[in-house]
Amino acid sequence: MRIISGTMRGMKLNTLDGLNTRPTLDRVKEALFSKLASQIGEETIVLDLFSGSGALGLESLSRGASKAVLCDKDYNAFKVIQQNVEKARAIDKTELLHTDYLKALDSLAEKEYKFDIVFLDPPYKTDYACDAAQRIVTLKLLNTDGIIVIETDERERVINELDSNLLDIYDEKKYGRVYLLFVKEKKHI
Repeated sequence: MRIISGTMRGMKLNTLDGLNTRPTLDRVKEALFSKLASQIGEETIVLDLFSGSGALGLESLSRGASKAVLCDKDYNAFKVIQQNVEKARAIDKTELLHTDYLKALDSLAEKEYKFDIVFLDPPYKTDYACDAAQRIVTLKLLNTDGIIVIETDERERVINELDSNLLDIYDEKKYGRVYLLFVKEKKHI
């Protein structure tokens, strides 16, 4: 796995062995960041909530984001994230959280964070993505035009579980068995 584009282009990332994490494939990552290109700039703050290796947050920094918060509760994943952040020389642009997503979101809300892009790629077969997306909106962690990107292999289940009073799925892409769902907070008039 590597950084695809930007200032860190070509940097190889450390990954976890085993089946506990599932790195986003390069072709999926390339398509994802092509779609997000206009949203990533020098003021962009990114949250990679189920970070795994930190790849999505580091790719965002490589493409010009100002800050990335990388979170994973798994000890081994957290160690890999730390190694990748050091390798990328991105310590000053990252905040690392070694905790579960519930505590992380509460902590970020207390610090009054506002995110432009949130990546949710939790373990498959869990309801974490829907729960996290809804909590992000409820805790007011998303900037006005902020985007949540959910990676899943269970499109129908995620769509059915998302609270349509809070969130709108405005686009989706399919890559093999993987879906990327692009979600925004529903605007109430």
